[in-house]
Amino acid sequence: MPRPRALVAVLLLAVAGPLPAQQAGLRGYALNVFLGAAAGPFSQSGLQDLQRLRLMLQPRSGAFSLDLAYEQLLTLTSTPDLQTLGSALGQPAGPGDWLPLQGTLASDAHVAWRHRVDRFAVTARHPLAEVTVGRQPISWATTLFLTPADPFAPFDPADPFREYRAGVDAARVRVFPSAMSELEAVVRPATFDSVTTLTALLRGRVAFGRFELAGWGGMLHDHGAGALAVTVTVAGAVLRSEAAVRRERDTMVVRVAVGADRSFEIAGRTLYVLAEYQRDGFGAARAGGLPVVLGSAPYRRGELQVLGRHEIMAQATYQVHPLVRLEALSLWNAGDGSALLAPAVGYDALSNLGLRVGAFVGIGAGRTTSGFPGSEYGTVPVAGYLSGSLFF
Repeated sequence: MPRPRALVAVLLLAVAGPLPAQQAGLRGYALNVFLGAAAGPFSQSGLQDLQRLRLMLQPRSGAFSLDLAYEQLLTLTSTPDLQTLGSALGQPAGPGDWLPLQGTLASDAHVAWRHRVDRFAVTARHPLAEVTVGRQPISWATTLFLTPADPFAPFDPADPFREYRAGVDAARVRVFPSAMSELEAVVRPATFDSVTTLTALLRGRVAFGRFELAGWGGMLHDHGAGALAVTVTVAGAVLRSEAAVRRERDTMVVRVAVGADRSFEIAGRTLYVLAEYQRDGFGAARAGGLPVVLGSAPYRRGELQVLGRHEIMAQATYQVHPLVRLEALSLWNAGDGSALLAPAVGYDALSNLGLRVGAFVGIGAGRTTSGFPGSEYGTVPVAGYLSGSLFF
């Protein structure tokens, strides 16, 4: 029996006995996004409708629990080569899935219908520790949008629908020496381009006063790696930083991000602002380096949230009404001068129903005469979307 199927069988046998005693209720999430895009440097104009359905169940019995989540994603496209922002339109991602818990139900030039078990993990808990095995969400990020030191399925920073982090296939042990400290070990096999890599990392985290310190080290995708992160609160603002050092193909690569965020009261309403800067050794210093980055192993493994060497992002959210918020997000590639603007308006129609209208506007050089991208964000076509999300 292949190793992935063997592990699935072990998990099923482990939970078959102790869990049925307490069946938690079935919960769900439905997202529908209708998008229209103008012609871009690499695509024609067109329309797209994306429908995402997620069902979740978390039965518990004593010290054991099972986390289950199943998703289907149906994408209908008027133009076969319509270029969108991928996961920035709510598509569930699972780069490196090792367990055979995903697949394509139907696909042609205008229809893509996929499904995936996004959570399938058993957890055993003790007051001082817990062990989780299976597909589960893991985040070691310190900064909020640009997170180069997070080795597990980071979000697309332009994604307007960040409700659920994609699960990864791993074994995880967490130990809690005190209320303000934590030790965590993760072992994760992952398969990319039919090649399986192994990640084995140990992380420590401690909080004291206005500070939180964290660090991890070990092997990341078969190569040595380590990271440090610091968070501190100063004058009402939260300052965050993280840095990772990686060995990739006999080359040492440094990835760093720093950021700050704070809330203000303006006219009796809350304004939240955030800014971050990332310097990524994996990114392209200039537009001419983009094809190399797009063909690199870190990009294929889903490790790169952005493509540039130097990237700056900023976000502002203003609650103009208890049910209405204005949002604006921007990403700027300082190397090629291109930018992505993403304004949006959100409306909470009901306690479990949210509506959103927004746009993506790419600014910068488009396609070069040789057929390559002229910049990172200049290739993004102008697009507008209307979405509805329902929790049930």
